[in-house]
Amino acid sequence: MADQPRIVATIEARMTSSRLPGKVLLEVTGKPILGHMIERLQRVPSLDEIVVATTVNATDDPVVALAEDMGVGHFRGSEDDVLLRVLDAARAHSADVIVETTGDCPLIDPGLVEICIQGYLEAGVDYLANTLTRTYPRGMDTQVFSTDVLADVASRTDDPEDHEHVSIYIYNHPEIYSLKNMPGPPELSDPNLGLTLDTPEDFELIRRIFEALYPANPNFSLADIFEVLKAQPELAKLNAHIQRKHA
Repeated sequence: MADQPRIVATIEARMTSSRLPGKVLLEVTGKPILGHMIERLQRVPSLDEIVVATTVNATDDPVVALAEDMGVGHFRGSEDDVLLRVLDAARAHSADVIVETTGDCPLIDPGLVEICIQGYLEAGVDYLANTLTRTYPRGMDTQVFSTDVLADVASRTDDPEDHEHVSIYIYNHPEIYSLKNMPGPPELSDPNLGLTLDTPEDFELIRRIFEALYPANPNFSLADIFEVLKAQPELAKLNAHIQRKHA
């Protein structure tokens, strides 16, 4: 039997955000947003390691300190060339497979991440994501690909946009890379619902969800979030007007 690949989740996180500076260290239920995200990814069975991929900027020293406090890896690289930052982070931590996430998804569901990892391992594709055709709410975003595939991308393109968005070159070139989408079941589908942290309105929604669920059940799922939103329909209206930057 072939050796199991070493699977590493990277979390892209930095303190400088145009719409909500310092957002990854804003606190809800007594813990920083990034701390919640790390805690949730620590519940994904197939992950061998979690690495916070941040920048060399001094402003990101607190991000590194949090990673160290929580016992997860960190890597410091370019602020703008996020592709190279993630690739170098993966190489530095001996990753065969990268599970790419971003630090603005503190509500990410560990069960859905595990489904994506298993789907990737079973499908034998170059790239699997639950975002190619969006069904889940924004904030559950999980992309899985090999370190070798990302290295191949880095060798093919110098375009700044490709290097800012890490995997965009992969899914824009299905003639080069094999792709698979992992859609959600109907009961977990609402592609217009925003559960990412980009704005103060997002923070208010995320704070209310954590306060409703976390004290009694820190391991709450997306299904639990939908139950809260069903019971309190006004919550989803808090950020319904926000224009999202990317698909």
